[in-house]
Amino acid sequence: MGVMVGVLGLFGSSMLWWGFIWGCVSMFLVSLELWFSPGGLGSCCGEMAVVDNYSFGLASLTVLVSGLSVLASVRDVYKGENNCVSFIVGVLVLTLVLVFCFSLSSLLNFYIMFEFSLIPILLIILGWGYQPERLQAGKYMMLYTVSASLPLLVLILLVLTSSGSVFWGWGCYGDVGVGWLVTLCASLAFLVKLPIYGFHLWLPKAHVEAPVAGSMILAGVLLKLGGYGLVRVFYVLGLVSSFTMTAVFCLGLGGGVVASVICFAQNDVKALVAYSSVGHMSLVLGGVFSSTEWGWLGCLMMMVAHGLCSSGMFFLASETYKCYGTRSLYLVKGGLVLVPGVALCWFLMCAINMAAPPSLNLWAELMLGISVLSYSVVFGIFTGVMTFLSGLYSWYVYSATQHGQSPVWVRSGILVEEFINYLVSFVLVFSLMGVWATLVCFL
Repeated sequence: MGVMVGVLGLFGSSMLWWGFIWGCVSMFLVSLELWFSPGGLGSCCGEMAVVDNYSFGLASLTVLVSGLSVLASVRDVYKGENNCVSFIVGVLVLTLVLVFCFSLSSLLNFYIMFEFSLIPILLIILGWGYQPERLQAGKYMMLYTVSASLPLLVLILLVLTSSGSVFWGWGCYGDVGVGWLVTLCASLAFLVKLPIYGFHLWLPKAHVEAPVAGSMILAGVLLKLGGYGLVRVFYVLGLVSSFTMTAVFCLGLGGGVVASVICFAQNDVKALVAYSSVGHMSLVLGGVFSSTEWGWLGCLMMMVAHGLCSSGMFFLASETYKCYGTRSLYLVKGGLVLVPGVALCWFLMCAINMAAPPSLNLWAELMLGISVLSYSVVFGIFTGVMTFLSGLYSWYVYSATQHGQSPVWVRSGILVEEFINYLVSFVLVFSLMGVWATLVCFL
């Protein structure tokens, strides 16, 4: 790691920084070209890599969010000369690991990359976090994710021993008895990574203490490993344990409603956005466990939509902290008068977060709501309540931060980089609208 940092430092931090950003932009444009190509995106699964809608869509999301996270850290890391070369290397390693994680066709290789992704994000949180409590946040994240993934490793070794292969495209492995214990072992690691209520305590701590790039990648990409892993493992192992699925279904959707209610008790903007992620990702769990193609396609849409929207909200929360010196909802007031450009970005992100048309979130929530309703009417009620609460706390965040009388200490001399705010926010907004329009054309 030190040798790599030294070699890259010879080329200059400026060239490395902007080269990474433009490289991510170029890769994302190439992915868009493949999406809009006349032949469309094919689906294939070889011995090393898999290419389909899930892997390609989430890999493209990884590249876009990583580039925007580095761009959002210009003032913190690049202009502050806070070890920018080490920061770029950490984000680059994390980006490559996540792209490989979404592209590998072997369950064992996926597990290795799944666990390895914790190391770069931990170093980013510990190295560029804001408060001393980042050590405790890193410890929570490692203990929760590593301990929950050990049963999955045992299951992978069992499948490898009995079937001789753990490739995604080989279908179900009939030699492995699928019961409640196998279902729980296969799901636990991804439920913590998703996360669902009850396994979520590491998420608000990690988000609050992480820098803006760490929060954007953590919410935009790393949480999607849980939904991606659930879809792949359910397809490979053919998990049909109805009792366990129903129990986890109840925990996920009921916990999503509870997490949405908890959002109203938060006074930290980043903690509120983190708890809202728990509620939104519970809908992904409902789509996966509905075992319908409609629900699985809705999962992909929700993961892409939430990855873009939550990244934007965490970026705006970080910019608000830089302006006011606090993230408390009791002190952050009057943004509509002080920083109207940031207020516009807050309005767009909150509107998209509450699934206002014509955003991709609306399309995803409709598809997931229909798939969950087809599974059970009771769970459909949970989904409806969660959607209503999502709109309510999104409106609450905007009204609480942008209206009212601003504190005395920020009424003059406030410094905001309007260009970076507009650029990052509108790229995310246009991506959400563009993906929505593309999916409507194809469907």
